[in-house]
Amino acid sequence: MKLVPLGDKVIVKRTEAEERTSGGILLPDTARDKPQQGRVLSIGDGRLLADGTRVKHQVSEGDRILFGRYAGTEVQVGGDELLIMSESDILAVMS
Repeated sequence: MKLVPLGDKVIVKRTEAEERTSGGILLPDTARDKPQQGRVLSIGDGRLLADGTRVKHQVSEGDRILFGRYAGTEVQVGGDELLIMSESDILAVMS
């Protein structure tokens, strides 16, 4: 199944959480923080302005991004946990 976001929305797959600390201690699932970075899977058409024109996205499919801790809405699609968020929730693009 393919998700196609609308407007200024972006579909993101969160990166996997670290299983060990920098000191080598194994973390259980309950102690891990959800990562605040991911990869853009799909983007919408862009933000619609009042005059009817669309503003192109600043991110593109495949970009690695950073986003806020509570950004987006989590959805389950085909066993994958994805985030649907506005482009304004994205803090930075990682290169």
